[in-house]
Amino acid sequence: MIDAHCHLNDPDLLPHVDELVARMRQAGVTGALVVGCDVPSSHAAVALAHRFPGVLFAAIGVHPHESKDLDDAGLNALREMAAQPGVVALGEIGLDFHYDHSPRDVQRAAFRQQLALAAEVQLPIIIHERAAAAEVTAILDAADGWARGGAWHCCSVAPELAVEIARAFYIGIAGWITFPKADNIRALARAVPMERLLIETDSPYLAPVPFRGKPNEPAHVRLTAQALATLKGISVESVESITADNTLRAFPRWG
Repeated sequence: MIDAHCHLNDPDLLPHVDELVARMRQAGVTGALVVGCDVPSSHAAVALAHRFPGVLFAAIGVHPHESKDLDDAGLNALREMAAQPGVVALGEIGLDFHYDHSPRDVQRAAFRQQLALAAEVQLPIIIHERAAAAEVTAILDAADGWARGGAWHCCSVAPELAVEIARAFYIGIAGWITFPKADNIRALARAVPMERLLIETDSPYLAPVPFRGKPNEPAHVRLTAQALATLKGISVESVESITADNTLRAFPRWG
């Protein structure tokens, strides 16, 4: 079982990373992908991948919230990190028009720059999208970004669009599948074939029931696996095995 997206590099989790990794492994989670949101957190993700080789892996990138801070020096730093052992993806990148923490034009430019970098360094990508699905897909069309593959993190689009996205990207299912009112997420998870799904925590965010409202951690990905198994009518062991294999296919450097 693999947590395909977490933020153990988050300042609230980083001081406790040894115990978090120990609990994760006790829960049967054999690996986790630590995802960067800016240049410093990407460096921290790489450092964790070096500290826990074969257990933690790194994705490097600048989140749309932080797009306003991406400059040539930042792109060069990401380029250098891309060659480091344990780095398997570029992300999370994309557009977030819900919060608009960075101006939309700046987000678009940063997304395009990082798509070009992913093509240059030959890494799959991790997409962050909120209230911007049409623009994300349009930019992917224009930049041939679909060819990079990777994961569409915490996907919450309409089920029909999710099925189309899953032709190129694996779809990340997080702990909100356990939320009582998250019928849209359950509909999406039903629609997308198991062979195109990943399970993730987005730690320290989106803790599943019964930990909702508390800091999330990779060990809790098992609860997402259990909810997905119930939804799909298959065993938890099948969900764990299939999604782990999917993660290795989504991020070929993992293997």
